[in-house]
Amino acid sequence: MANKINSWIEAVRFRTIPVSIAGVLTSIGYAVYDNRFYWLPAMLCLLFAVLAQVSSNFANEYYDFKRGFDKVGREGPRRSVTEGDISPNAMKTATFVTLGVACLVGLSLTYWGGLWLIAVGVLIALGVLAYSAGPYPLSHHCLGEVAVIAFFGVIPVNLTYYIQTGYWSSDVMMASIAIGLMGANVIIVNNYRDIEDDRAVGKKTLTVVTGLKFSRLLYLVNGLAAIALVSQIWLTCRRIWLIIPIIYTAGHIALFIKISHLKGRALNKMLGMTAMLMFFYSLGFLLMCLFD
Repeated sequence: MANKINSWIEAVRFRTIPVSIAGVLTSIGYAVYDNRFYWLPAMLCLLFAVLAQVSSNFANEYYDFKRGFDKVGREGPRRSVTEGDISPNAMKTATFVTLGVACLVGLSLTYWGGLWLIAVGVLIALGVLAYSAGPYPLSHHCLGEVAVIAFFGVIPVNLTYYIQTGYWSSDVMMASIAIGLMGANVIIVNNYRDIEDDRAVGKKTLTVVTGLKFSRLLYLVNGLAAIALVSQIWLTCRRIWLIIPIIYTAGHIALFIKISHLKGRALNKMLGMTAMLMFFYSLGFLLMCLFD
C-alpha cells in the first residue's frame, strides 16, 4: 500500500508544481498592488492551476507510455506506469478525473469573470491533453516550451488578474510572458536531461532538434529576459526589494553554469531547483506588493 501511494506521489511530480503556483502568486501580487485582491477567486484560480498541471503530468505519463516514449531505466525520475507500479487504465482514469475536477473549479470562476471563461476553460483542457496526446503532441514536436509559456504564463497570469480586477493590464501581460519564460526553463532542463532517451525513440523535443549548446543558451536567455520584462515595477519599489530580482538572477546564472557541467540523472535536482527559483521569485514579488 505504501509503495502504491509513493508511486502516485511520484506521478504528481511535486517538484514541478511551483511552476503553476508561481503564475497565480504573480497575479495576486499585481491585484494587491492595485488594491483589487479578492481571496476566494484567487484561491480558486490557484486550485485550478495546480489541478490542471497535475492532470497534465498524469496525461504525459500515460500517453508517453502508450506511444513507447518512456522506457524502463530512463534518465529521469521513475515513471510508475512504465515500471508497472500503476496500471495504464488507472493513470488514464486519474488524468480525466483530475481534469474534470479542474473544469468544475474553473466553471465556478464564471461567477466573477463571466460565461466567456467557459471557452477559455475548454481551450486549457485541450491544451492539457494536447501537450502529450492527439495526432500532434506539442511536447513531441518542439512546442513544449511554447505550450508552457502560454498555459503556465500568459493565460493563467492574465486570467487570474482579470478575474480579480475586471480589466486587463499591459504590465501584467509583460509579467505573464516573464513567468512563462521561467516555466519554459523547467521544460528545457527536462529535455536537456532526456536528450538521449528522446532521440532514441524519435521524440523531437526542441533540445533534440537544436542540440545541447542551444538549449543551454536558451535557458540563460529566458531567465535574463524574464527579469528584463518586469524590471519597470522593480525600479519603482523601495530599493531593499531589489534583492529579489538580484537573487533570482544570481541563482539563475549559477544554475546555468551548473547545468553546463552535468548530464543525465544528475540534472534531476537542477529541474527542481529551476522550478523553486521561479517560485521564490513569484513569492518575493507578492511580498513586495504586500509590504512596499
